[in-house]
Amino acid sequence: MTEDAALGTEERTLLADLAREADALRPQLHRYAARLVGSVIDGEDVIQDAFARVFATAGSIPPGTPLRPWLFRIVHNRAIDTLRQRSTRRAEPLETALDLADISAIDPEEALIRQDTVRVALGHFAELPVPQRSAVILKDVLGESLADIATLLELSVDAVKAHLSRGRARLRAISDVRSEIAASPSPEALNFAALFNARDWDALRRLLADDVRLRQARRPEISGAADVGRFFTYYAEYPPVRVEPAWLEGREIFLVSAEPSGGPSYFMLLEWRGLKISLIRDHRYATYVMDGADVMPAASR
Repeated sequence: MTEDAALGTEERTLLADLAREADALRPQLHRYAARLVGSVIDGEDVIQDAFARVFATAGSIPPGTPLRPWLFRIVHNRAIDTLRQRSTRRAEPLETALDLADISAIDPEEALIRQDTVRVALGHFAELPVPQRSAVILKDVLGESLADIATLLELSVDAVKAHLSRGRARLRAISDVRSEIAASPSPEALNFAALFNARDWDALRRLLADDVRLRQARRPEISGAADVGRFFTYYAEYPPVRVEPAWLEGREIFLVSAEPSGGPSYFMLLEWRGLKISLIRDHRYATYVMDGADVMPAASR
């Protein structure tokens, strides 16, 4: 085998290994990104953008590089970019939170506290003071030890314990006083749901803008009404599902449930330009996005 052929084989092997690792880690990467940016919806956008960057730069990975930390670094950097673009949240506390610990055996009471924390609406984390937010996310969401958190944040263990305790209490207080009222679905959402549930695919295609885009996890983005229109052809061939308008993070979504009486397993999000659909985000292949999603069914009219 020539040197060039060997190099080609190594590159193909690396790409194959990278694709497998990225696919296996995708739910964890989303969990991490979603809590960094405070949104399961934006977290998936971070993953999509990060993975595009991952495979664009895969050839520059030095041989023998551990892929898991490298993938987390790419996702982390993309999430930080998102936060900086918003200019509403600080990224510094999590700058060093890259090696996620997998703690399989913890105290039962501690496990309950962590489960409660993970259920807190993601946007609430941003309301904590920086040291508290750091301690809570690193401990309760990412599973770091107190000693590792202290090292990462350059604090004493006692200081980490204090921030963790206050942060947990603050999150509980925020969650207890928040009582959002679900809004009624928009006329566009009601129309889309009625047409989808009636399986009127042609009518749905007529709602597409000429430059409509479709984003799906593990699939390249496609654009144009003709190509995106095939999206409904696929749903016509799948086992039947129903959609129901709901709200998530202040945005209108459609919960997708298996017929006749299955519970929702994922959601779609549409963006509109006037009465035309300009973007479809379908999470059929990313059901992990529902993890931590604080969904509110739309109020009946």
